[in-house]
Amino acid sequence: EEIAIFHTLANEFYALVNSCPHKRGPLSQGIVHGSVVTCPLHNWNISLRSGEALGDDKGCVPTIPLKVDAGRIYLLRDAVLGRPAMKQAA
Repeated sequence: EEIAIFHTLANEFYALVNSCPHKRGPLSQGIVHGSVVTCPLHNWNISLRSGEALGDDKGCVPTIPLKVDAGRIYLLRDAVLGRPAMKQAA
C-alpha cells in the first residue's frame, strides 16, 4: 500500500494510507483544507489526524505515526510493516 504524507498550512505533518475507504481514491491527489483532505473521486472528507471519514460518511483510513527532525520525515517502521489491511466501506 502507498502512504501519503500531508504538510498543512499550519506546518503540521500527517501520514495516511493513500486510499479513501469509500472507493479507494488516491488521497494524495485530494485537496487539503485545515486538517482534512477531500478525496478527489467522490468528495469524502477524511480527518488527517484520525483517518476517520467526516460528516455522514462512514469509514476510516489507517494513520501512520511520524516524526519530523531536521527537515526529514520519519515514519514509525513497525506501524508501516505491521498494519492489517484496510477494509473498504460499503
